[in-house]
Amino acid sequence: MLTVGSLLDEFGLELAVDGAADNQIRWVHISELDDPTPFLSGGELLLTNAINLKTAAKQRRFVRSLADAGAAALGVAVGLDHAELPPAMVDEAGSRALPIFELPFELPFIAITRWASTRLIEEGYEALERSVEVHALLEGLVLAERGLPEVMRAIADSVSGASLLIDDRGIELARHPQERGISQQAVSDIRVEVNERAEAGRQAMFVAERGTLAGRAIAVPVPVGGHGGRRHWLVLARRRGEIGDLERLLARQAAMVVALELMRERAVRETERRLAGDVLAEALGGQLGDEDLRGRLQPFGIEGRVAVLLFELDESADDAVVLADSLRAPALVAVNAAAGRPLLCAIVDSGDRDPIELAREGRSALAASGRTVRAAASRPVQVGALRRAFHEARCALEATAMANGNAPEVASHRDLGAFTLLLSLQDDEALRTYADNLLGPISEGEGEYGPELLRSLEAFIERNGQWERAARDLYCHRHTLRYRIRRIEELTGRDLGQAQDRIELWLALRARELVR
Repeated sequence: MLTVGSLLDEFGLELAVDGAADNQIRWVHISELDDPTPFLSGGELLLTNAINLKTAAKQRRFVRSLADAGAAALGVAVGLDHAELPPAMVDEAGSRALPIFELPFELPFIAITRWASTRLIEEGYEALERSVEVHALLEGLVLAERGLPEVMRAIADSVSGASLLIDDRGIELARHPQERGISQQAVSDIRVEVNERAEAGRQAMFVAERGTLAGRAIAVPVPVGGHGGRRHWLVLARRRGEIGDLERLLARQAAMVVALELMRERAVRETERRLAGDVLAEALGGQLGDEDLRGRLQPFGIEGRVAVLLFELDESADDAVVLADSLRAPALVAVNAAAGRPLLCAIVDSGDRDPIELAREGRSALAASGRTVRAAASRPVQVGALRRAFHEARCALEATAMANGNAPEVASHRDLGAFTLLLSLQDDEALRTYADNLLGPISEGEGEYGPELLRSLEAFIERNGQWERAARDLYCHRHTLRYRIRRIEELTGRDLGQAQDRIELWLALRARELVR
C-alpha cells in the first residue's frame, strides 16, 4: 500500500510536523489553485508551488480546505516563490494533523508522480491477482460443498480479520471467527448502519462510519434472490488498518460467492424437504412395509423408536428449517395435509428425550415470531406403528382444540378423551364398518361431489359449528356451506345441531382416517 511514509522514504524527505505518515495515498495531484478541493475525492497527495498563497490567511485557508477534503498529505516546493515552508502552513497543518513536507527545488513534481503512478499500478495489479486467488479459493469451497462456515472462514482470512453475515434487520446469520474479531458492540454499530440504509432504500456497499470498526469494516449487499425474502449484508472487518481497494474488490467477489452458497444450501434444503414430504406421505398412507420404512428413515438419522410431533400454525416458508434446527434429535420434518389441512410434522428419533419436551422446544422456536402455535406429541413407538403414532398426535391436537383456554402447551395421549376408544381398536375392519355406515351415504349418494361434502363436514365439526371460520377454511361462502350441511343431514338422517350426532360423525371421520 502506497503511504505518505513510503513516499518520503523513497525520496529521502521528512515531515515538517508530526503527522499521520501511514495515510494511504490514492493519487498524486498537482495544483496552483487557491482551492483545489472541488477536484479532489479524498486520499490525494497534493503537490504545489503555492504561487498564489502570499498571505498567512490564504495559506491557512488552503491547508484547512485540504484537511477537510480528506487529502492524504501536502507537498510544497521551495526555491521559487517560497524560500522555505511558510510557517502559517506548517502551523495550520500541525493543528489539523495533515502531513506536510518540503520539496527541494531539484526534485521535480514529475519524478514523484511517475514513481507514485508506477506503485499504484503495481498495487492495483497485485490486488487483482490476490482477488483472483481468493475468488478461486471461495469458488472451490462452494463446488466442494464445504458449507457456509468454511466460506466465511476463508473470507475472514483473506482480509486478515473477521467476516459477518447479517440480514437487513441486523439478525446475525453467520460469522468467523466466532469467539473474537468483531465485538458485540461493533456488531450493534454495524446493525444500526445496515438498518438505516435498509429503511432509506440504500442498497449499496459502504465503509463503516461509526463505532470501533469505523474505517476498518466494509459492508456489501448479498444478492440472495427470491421474492419477499430478507436482504443480506456481508461485513468484512480488518484487525488493523483502513479498508483499501483490495478489500473493496474482495468484498464484492465474496458477496457473490456467499450468494451462490446460500442458493446452493436453499436448493439442498428444498430437495430434502420434498424427499421428507414424500417419505412422510408414503409412511402415513400405509404404502411402506416395516423394513422399507426403516430404510427410508435411516438417511434422516432415525434408527430407533420414533415419535410424531405435530404443529398447527399459519404456514411460513421457513417453518420446516426453524423446526429442524430447534429439535435436538434426528428428525424428518415436512408439511403434511393428511389431516385435511396442512400440519407441520416431525418424525423424531427421540432416544432418551421426552417427545413432549421436544415438541415444547419446537413450539417455542416456531412461536418466536409472535404467531399462535398449537402442538401435540405422540408416545414413542416402533417404526411399524408410525401411522398410529401420527393419528395419536393428530387426535390429541384436535381433542384440545376446543379447550377454551385450558389446553396444555403440548397435547398428548393424556388428552385424547373419546379418541382413546378409536386408537385402542386393533380391528381395522370394525373401524371401516363403523365409518362406512355413517359416511357411506355421503360419499356414495353424491358421486364426485361426495368428497367435497366430507371436507365440509370435517371443517364444520372442527370449527365447532362456526359458519364463518369453517367457510373460510373451505374457501367458500357461508351460504354454500349451509347448503352442504343441509345436504349431509338429508343423506345421513343426522342433525348436526345435536351433540350426539355431531360426535358420532366426528368419530366416523377419524375412524375413516385410521383405516384409509
